[in-house]
Amino acid sequence: MFSAQFFTQLRAKAIGRLSRYCDLLVQYQPLGHDAGEVLGACSAPHKCAVKDLEGLGRLLKEDAQGRHLVLLNGNLNYSFDIEELLRGLHGVMGRRDRIVAVAYSPYWAWLHRLARRAGLRRSQEPWTFITHTDLEGLARLAGFEVLAYHPVGSFPLRAFGLGAALDGVLSATPFLRDFSFATVLVLRPLGKALGRPSLSIVIPARDEKGNIRAALERLPQFGASVEVLFVEGNSSDGTWEEIQAVMASSWPGIEVRACKQPGKGKADAVREGFKHCRNDLLVVLDADLTMPPELLPRFYDAYARGDADFINGSRLVYPMEGDAMRFLNWLGNIFFAKALSFTLDTRLSDSLCGTKLFSRRDHQAMLEWNRDFGRFDPFGDYEMLFPAAELGLGLVDVPIRYRDRSYGSTKIHRFRDGSILLKMTAIGLWRIRLGVGR
Repeated sequence: MFSAQFFTQLRAKAIGRLSRYCDLLVQYQPLGHDAGEVLGACSAPHKCAVKDLEGLGRLLKEDAQGRHLVLLNGNLNYSFDIEELLRGLHGVMGRRDRIVAVAYSPYWAWLHRLARRAGLRRSQEPWTFITHTDLEGLARLAGFEVLAYHPVGSFPLRAFGLGAALDGVLSATPFLRDFSFATVLVLRPLGKALGRPSLSIVIPARDEKGNIRAALERLPQFGASVEVLFVEGNSSDGTWEEIQAVMASSWPGIEVRACKQPGKGKADAVREGFKHCRNDLLVVLDADLTMPPELLPRFYDAYARGDADFINGSRLVYPMEGDAMRFLNWLGNIFFAKALSFTLDTRLSDSLCGTKLFSRRDHQAMLEWNRDFGRFDPFGDYEMLFPAAELGLGLVDVPIRYRDRSYGSTKIHRFRDGSILLKMTAIGLWRIRLGVGR
């Protein structure tokens, strides 16, 4: 039999995927029949409810740099003007704020009406049942992008403790997930452009002596404060000495710094580099320069315009130069992009491009998410992509033309690294998409 309490727990769990990493969860305009069960069951550092737009605006402005989550629990189903509702929220929300909305499925409208007539529901039945397609259009008109759909209530029964696992499996299954009792949606405000935030460029480098000077010489102007941080990884070809030599030269408009990584592997180098960064935005540039440094402004500008809060490079759109990527590597990259897109329920054309850009503030939330989830990525790509999708940053791919190396040799081991990536994808599928063990 349908369990209202269990259904509340399912909704709260879906909201908690995001709310536990926000500074404040605030429920906007609780409906008359809403006794606060869902808000009360959600995990969040701080939470409250407000009844009007003016009060919400004051609350969000008190911590303008914070990350806030605005909860609409059924409001979309009880509104005759969803666009106006969302427009009002857009006007008071900041760039890092998100809406999380619980919306009841149109496929179960008849059940709501039947329950009302049978006296099984205390509240009025929802008046508006809207499809995902229509909601995306309304959200866009109001200045929002729908980032994620988390179906809940595909199996709203406890079933002797198996209900949560069964609900997770059914909610992740194509076609069946469309018939969940409700959906928890995440919306990101658009049009929240910035000025010219400062930029930190982290360049992990091991045995890349011949590319160090070129990395700086080929950097274009950003119209902002820029620092370049080389992270040297136990090289045997004189890379550290070359870094010291270029640091002694003058690089107008660029502050050049360097450090040595304490461990091994690219992920360790990137983590170490991020610890030392001082500027607003962080971006990784591989020292092999197969991603042309001249294209970095495209990543920077996409963020500054507000296109997304996580800018991901894609090497798989344009033809590659020469032997930049061997056929089996290319095939593996396509496979993992498709697999990760399904796992994270988001669109990615390339999951393994080394160049990714996001804010230092969001990186702090990503670190917290990774501490909870568990660190298992020796390459670093997944430990950025997993939390970026789960935290609702909004991802956009920037296509690049992948170039041949001009110095050194690749450090990729196709079969060994491929098996590790497959294991990480399986972990993500099990724990994120199916929600088992979370």
